[in-house]
Amino acid sequence: MPDRASHSRSEPHSTPQRLAREAYKPPTTAKLVFQSFQSFSTARSKTTIMSQAGARILAHRAAHLPCAVTPGANAIKTTREVLGLIQDKNVDIVIPRLEGKNDVCRCDVYRPKDTEDGKTYPVLITAGPYGKDIAYSEFYPESFAELPDEQKSELSAWEVPEPTFWTRHGFVVVRVDEQGTGQSPGFLDTMSDQTANNFFHCIEWAASQSWSSGKVGLLGISYYAGSQWRVAARKPKGLAAMIPWEGMSDYYRDRVRKGGIYGDGFVTMWQNYQINSNQYGRAAAPPPKKTWGPGRNAKVPSIEGVLTPEQLKENRTDQTVDNAENFFLDQDYYASREFDLSDIETPLLSVGNWGGIALHLRGNVAGYLGAGSKMKWLWLITGRHDLPFYLPERVALQLSFLNAFLRDQDDRGWLKGPNAEGGVPAVSYVVRKGSPKFNTIEGDRSFPEKIASSWPLPNTKYTPFFLSADHQLKTDRQAAAVATNGVTSIDGHQPSSPEQVAYRGFDGESVKFEHKVEGSEIEITGHPHLRLLMSVAADPNTGSVPSEIDIFATLRHLDAAGSEVFYTGTAGDPCPIVKGWLRASVRKVDQAKSTELVPYRNYLSSEVAPLKLDTVYALDVEMWPTNVVIPAGHTLQLEVGPQDQQGGGVFTHTHPQDRVRAKLVGINSIHTGSADAAKVDTIGISAKTPLLGNDVLASCLVLPIIQP
Repeated sequence: MPDRASHSRSEPHSTPQRLAREAYKPPTTAKLVFQSFQSFSTARSKTTIMSQAGARILAHRAAHLPCAVTPGANAIKTTREVLGLIQDKNVDIVIPRLEGKNDVCRCDVYRPKDTEDGKTYPVLITAGPYGKDIAYSEFYPESFAELPDEQKSELSAWEVPEPTFWTRHGFVVVRVDEQGTGQSPGFLDTMSDQTANNFFHCIEWAASQSWSSGKVGLLGISYYAGSQWRVAARKPKGLAAMIPWEGMSDYYRDRVRKGGIYGDGFVTMWQNYQINSNQYGRAAAPPPKKTWGPGRNAKVPSIEGVLTPEQLKENRTDQTVDNAENFFLDQDYYASREFDLSDIETPLLSVGNWGGIALHLRGNVAGYLGAGSKMKWLWLITGRHDLPFYLPERVALQLSFLNAFLRDQDDRGWLKGPNAEGGVPAVSYVVRKGSPKFNTIEGDRSFPEKIASSWPLPNTKYTPFFLSADHQLKTDRQAAAVATNGVTSIDGHQPSSPEQVAYRGFDGESVKFEHKVEGSEIEITGHPHLRLLMSVAADPNTGSVPSEIDIFATLRHLDAAGSEVFYTGTAGDPCPIVKGWLRASVRKVDQAKSTELVPYRNYLSSEVAPLKLDTVYALDVEMWPTNVVIPAGHTLQLEVGPQDQQGGGVFTHTHPQDRVRAKLVGINSIHTGSADAAKVDTIGISAKTPLLGNDVLASCLVLPIIQP
């Protein structure tokens, strides 16, 4: 079918930061966009460091291919009628390049049958690396078996809209293989400027096709949600609605370096199982020994043929390598992945999951707050990462929103705007009240839901809980200050004060602080704040002096018997309330960009400040947003330690190139008593931290308590 219109432009409407341009030529300056939950501003800085990732891109601009790829020349496009719809397979989408040599991304199109007669429909499009040709039933059979029947077919794929359902409801579904994956040839560079630029052109292509109404929506989970933020900031023609469902909006802070610490566990699993196994040019080989993902079954052969293992490696960036080699946001690898959320003007429904405590949750909240869209909503749910998206009540939400903005069929009042009379409240959230069995659909459905007019919630009262040396969380600061721990030494180290709680750095055991709820239950909803006053001491066994502290913090809910109450985590694992992280050497807070929600850090190489002996450091640890109800008689527990704690699942932080033992081994002490301001390093705390500001120098947990 002919295009509705041709687009000659090779540049997006807006130009958020990009270092690896279509031609992969680094510019002389980089736009560093420092994003906070409520204030987003832009600054420029000279790029002085070329990462090895960038060097590889430049070196392999003319990527190895089995044969020359000319858009349209090698395509094996087929059209068939299947399951009541028309499927166009392996359709070429031309990606224009600045130097005039075009690339191609290939897609499958699923459209209602009457498009053959000229009928047009709005389009739902996804672009990602997991394989448009890999059936959900093969990618993850156990998950597929749990889907509702109306969301299951031979055309279903992982984390994207189910074609038979959406075409029945009047949409065209387009599923694109990102460049370098599946059937799309070229250099593979996930979550990059390149992929965002390609997605931009795919959206404009979809808007121009003869079967398209000209309106395009974005709908998908995880990768297919995170990509929405990046491309929407470029304002592609035709983009009219987006639903980023559990999708990060900040590559550095949400995904790979939470608090500055590299989370290699998930990145390694993801790169090896979900990306490399579906790379363009990979042979249709027997599957590796794994239980899920694109590599579970033999890959569909690439149209142009097979690459050697050496060529495959040269034809991709590798997040396991790039994140180990790069540490700071002023290095070009990370800087090239920054963009400005305020550029987004698309109507959006951001859906986060309380159980996504190590990936995505922060991004959904930050994306909602930072987007420039006037029509925007935030929904916070529970359940496993893969299932809620397909449940009838959640699909009804998606359909209602997309019908409103793509078809002008509004059954809930979306078009009136957030909080309008007869419209939809800006915020809806599930309340984790009670103790249902985790990782069950019924258990998560049993939680009540509330609505609110804004985030943070209007009826939030921040309440301080001071850490005491007797391992309590006390509402009385003076009582916390005078408590003593009774511990004489740790590994032979004698604390300089009985008001200190010490533990061994790098691989030591965590310390815990508790508060028993009395009287009536408390609801915690919002952003907790954790301020720690800490110091380091030499390792008593080796004499080694640490120059670093990696802080891992977890909030837990204990029942009346002292057993932990778990919630459903990303993979169905037992999940605590929430977590937070901080590498102390990158503690410097940007006061201008910080808000009452988060202490904002730029994570620049120029701001690194190693720790020294005989200094107390005041540190605000960013805890992720959360919700829980703690009944009377139950206990809130804070765990602080030097390494990963229970409840992180695959989201671990153990890379030896990042977690350098020589820097971390030693004694870490939490100071719970009063501190002499003249002797405290305060660059790591925010003046906007509720109740504390710059004035309160005490180890304290500040909780957002919701008033009845």
